[in-house]
Amino acid sequence: MASKKKILIVQTAFIGDVILATPLAEAARQIFPDCQVDFMVIPAAANLLEKNSFINRVVVFDKRGQQRGLGAVWKLAKSLQREHYDLALVPHRSLRSALLVRLARIPQRIGFDRSAGSRLFTRRVLYLQKHEVERNLDLLRVFNDDFATPSPKVFWDKNDEQVVDQIIESNQNARWFCALAPGSVWATKRWPAERFIELAGKLIAETGAFIYLIGGGGDVALGVRIAAAIGKNCVDTAGRLSLRQSAALLDRCEILISNDSAPTHLGVATRCKVITIFGPTVPAFGFAPFGDGHVVEKNLPCRPCSSHGSNHCPLGTHACMLEISVKEVFSQILAAKNSISNHI
Repeated sequence: MASKKKILIVQTAFIGDVILATPLAEAARQIFPDCQVDFMVIPAAANLLEKNSFINRVVVFDKRGQQRGLGAVWKLAKSLQREHYDLALVPHRSLRSALLVRLARIPQRIGFDRSAGSRLFTRRVLYLQKHEVERNLDLLRVFNDDFATPSPKVFWDKNDEQVVDQIIESNQNARWFCALAPGSVWATKRWPAERFIELAGKLIAETGAFIYLIGGGGDVALGVRIAAAIGKNCVDTAGRLSLRQSAALLDRCEILISNDSAPTHLGVATRCKVITIFGPTVPAFGFAPFGDGHVVEKNLPCRPCSSHGSNHCPLGTHACMLEISVKEVFSQILAAKNSISNHI
């Protein structure tokens, strides 16, 4: 174990997956105190890790852009080979990720048995039904299981805080801040925009909340629509903030209500209480908010209908989302808010 001084973590999936893999870097430092930890991600996720104190270097793999194709994979593998890594931890279950660390000739390569490239690993770990954070940490437990389980973390700097200060400056007199994340890559994972609008109105009128809309570039149109309907006491930040800045804003909010998407995990990495609305997927897959977050869902025989969500409901009803009422989500918010107040 003492020889494992240079470690590469490979997670080039979605932003939420990257956040859930950050505990690997912190746990690696517990097991191998003198190690160097580098972390490979897609360009969209790099901002998340640039200030992470447990990571020495962020390696960017633009697999859908300039580094697309086998030639680019070979070139990247050769550059990784020159880094002389001792160990690769590969939570991403793609053939490309497994092939990359094999071509880089990293002597120890640990990944899941359900990876498409599992035969290219030197050690395969069972992909068990548990939370993704705990599942990822199983890749390190083959060396030592005597470590504290870290939570997902996102680090930001003073410049990020200054951006957030400017956004909330004129709203400091609000009773409390509530964040809404109405977007998702998958249409079936989105609770209807009209319900987010109704929920925001109820929060403003009955609790004095100020609403911040959170989202990425793909959520801009949705954010504009919802913010216009809510009117005053709402600021739309979708597409305006970096991932770190969004995390810094969530850190100033008491509660986040999110679909089953990346903002859920971004919120978990802050002091914000998280409530996640689940539809076509289920928490049993391992992607519920880690820790003491809340889940709102309906137990229907058609769930889950897919592992990631889809653009169309297979039954044409979208019942998994439409049966979740504003009243139900609002009551969860009040319960969470009371819990926060009781701990102050």
